[in-house]
Amino acid sequence: MTVEPEWLTVADVIDAHARQLRVFGGAVGIRDEGALESALARPINKWRYETASIAELAAAYGFGIVRNHPFMDGNKRAGFMAMLAFLILNGRPFAPHPAEATTVIMALAAGAIGEPDLVRWIDDGCPPA
Repeated sequence: MTVEPEWLTVADVIDAHARQLRVFGGAVGIRDEGALESALARPINKWRYETASIAELAAAYGFGIVRNHPFMDGNKRAGFMAMLAFLILNGRPFAPHPAEATTVIMALAAGAIGEPDLVRWIDDGCPPA
């Protein structure tokens, strides 16, 4: 990848998280701002120091947010929404079936799947750029 991707900002993710809480409910607030900043830095570092695809960068957002647990509540939703937003921003729309998305994100949160599994799932469901 030669052109730098469009990155999500802390404000983007906080806004998406707040929208999810308004729709689905949950405790409001950031539990650990450093954990959020760390999660959002993961894909940028991957892009700068590795050869990473858009799917790998999206998975880094999802993995980082879900596993770092920066919010009081709604971390799985926030991680999933960050992945989707990043993919859309970078021309790779991704629209998995909601039940499948729930299963995958729950498995990620439980540690049953890892980041490489998430990358494969995204690659399998995203049309080529």
